[in-house]
Amino acid sequence: MNKQQIIDAFDPSQPGLADATVFGLPFSAEQSEIIVIPVPWEVTVSYGAGASEGPAAVLDASFQVDLNHQDFPELWKLGIYMDEAPKHWGTNSEKYKALAQPIIALLESGEAVENYPDVQADLDKINEVCRELHTEVKEKVLYWMNQGKKVVLLGGDHSTPLGYYEALATKHDDFGILHLDAHMDLRIAYEGFTFSHASIMYNALQIPQISKLVQVGIRDFCEQEVAVVQQAQGRVLVNTDADLKAEVFEGKTWQQQCDAIIASLPQKVCISFDIDGLYQWYCPNTGTPVPGGLSFEQARYLFNRLSASGKEIIGFDLVEVAPGETDWDGNVGARMLFHMCGVLAKNNGMNVGQNISFQRQ
Repeated sequence: MNKQQIIDAFDPSQPGLADATVFGLPFSAEQSEIIVIPVPWEVTVSYGAGASEGPAAVLDASFQVDLNHQDFPELWKLGIYMDEAPKHWGTNSEKYKALAQPIIALLESGEAVENYPDVQADLDKINEVCRELHTEVKEKVLYWMNQGKKVVLLGGDHSTPLGYYEALATKHDDFGILHLDAHMDLRIAYEGFTFSHASIMYNALQIPQISKLVQVGIRDFCEQEVAVVQQAQGRVLVNTDADLKAEVFEGKTWQQQCDAIIASLPQKVCISFDIDGLYQWYCPNTGTPVPGGLSFEQARYLFNRLSASGKEIIGFDLVEVAPGETDWDGNVGARMLFHMCGVLAKNNGMNVGQNISFQRQ
């Protein structure tokens, strides 16, 4: 069947097809407008683990997401397809995460890695393998982009989008990152790992095409990260959770704050969303939780506002979803992924249907 025949035969009101792609959709990769690249990786994790299982948790939970989204009721007709991660990504994640733990333990005991040649060799190997992953992610992203697809990334820990940003940089001369997170992620080679999850935005700043990094919801940072911000001379703008909340307490609306955030971005924007940017009850099993944060609705509103602003959304990543004993984290991740796909599609002129409005009086 061709795509229109599949659409005509599919019932979006029924549970998602268990043998189908993400959200239970019946389309092939070739028939889908949006490709999700899963990256099950968490080699440099230093606190809570589980982010490498995030893509699988989101996929499992996605089959329970109702497709009749209020903002994008016909999004499903475009097709969203989750690509298959190469098996060695998951295998290497487990192997080198185990190799990283003694290095982290040595550092936490106050020792210097360079005093232990075998440990230094392991650290060098981990950095090499992480660089290989980013190159492979870049190649996979470019493969689908060159097929005319909109491509998004689903982590894994927050180190995973570096190759994605590098791929975007081959297509766009100037773009910014809208970064929602509890952490700045501006540490330099955190714990010796060049490609640490805590260093993703520092590494992103090494890509010259990224002209602006606008951070939202930040509530944890170190002295080194503050120095990186100050030395960036306006290239990095930080909206801490404390500052945003103080403005709200004093009468500023979230709409006004969103408009100011969006105005500070360049014309082209990639969204990077670490799920711990939300209040912890949305993501109780994420790796490094911090009190405070944004609500699901605040993030949704910000993305909708960005989509309608006249800025061009060129992509997004969603990272650090970590499953627990229930499927709650995956459920939140799946619903945010679906919404962000809708935001990307609508912003890029695709037909996602008209917003469903209800009479409330």
